[in-house]
Amino acid sequence: MLVLMRRLDEQIIIDEQIVITITEISGDKVRLGIDAPSNVSVDRMEVHLAKHARRIENAVPTVGDGP
Repeated sequence: MLVLMRRLDEQIIIDEQIVITITEISGDKVRLGIDAPSNVSVDRMEVHLAKHARRIENAVPTVGDGP
């Protein structure tokens, strides 16, 4: 894992198309601005995990399902 330190209003660029900006620092919280192409999914980890769990739930047939 690459770990970078940034200050307020500084940026990180990923793959020449995703820009992450530190927009606010308050106590132990950091607010990020993320500018990414519309085809790139950007989620908080808990949202990503919930979406993944729903996909698995919808894809796995329950016992007794079928023709």
